[in-house]
Amino acid sequence: MKKAAALIILLAAIPLSIAYLDQPLALWAHAQFHGVRKTFHNVTRVVEPMELLAMLGLLWCGARFAFGRLARPEAALLRLSLAVLTAIGAKDLLKLAFGRTWPETWTNGNPSFITDHAYYFAPFHGGLGWSSFPSGHQTVTAAFCGALWVLAPRLRFLCVALMPAVAIGLIGADEHWLSDILTGGLLGWLIGGFLAKVELPKAA
Repeated sequence: MKKAAALIILLAAIPLSIAYLDQPLALWAHAQFHGVRKTFHNVTRVVEPMELLAMLGLLWCGARFAFGRLARPEAALLRLSLAVLTAIGAKDLLKLAFGRTWPETWTNGNPSFITDHAYYFAPFHGGLGWSSFPSGHQTVTAAFCGALWVLAPRLRFLCVALMPAVAIGLIGADEHWLSDILTGGLLGWLIGGFLAKVELPKAA
């Protein structure tokens, strides 16, 4: 019941953020932190090793599985790796589908809210300048944390620290709208939680 209520609240928060919170928060972040945005950006870079490690984890577990059953730690590693890689694919597809503009201009003169007052969705437009929604960094982080939350309860403190840190970095650097972060967090968490529990095939 609590999980269903939390899901409903988060789903309701996304359109409310788009309508009322995204623009004021982006303007505030730009005014307060534009001069030190690189510091906030560096916080979000904690996500980058996750993608490489997920691929290496998948390759390692695949090789191990080819020669027999996976040990329990390897099965956990496989689930974590699948969660991260699935999140990457999901967020890329949704970015294309929604085609949202960014808060700030950062690539090839992309239209942005701060520079051009651009604030819209252009579904299936394509291109980096129209791929703000959802936040890929938060999706990947939440997928990792969602799986870790189930697989290693003793490490939940990492999730409690990591997800807010990435979110704060994204907002402080004006790299994403609040609704991008909420959507990415929800999407990633659902992916991570599901793949942490999915039954793995047994070796022949």
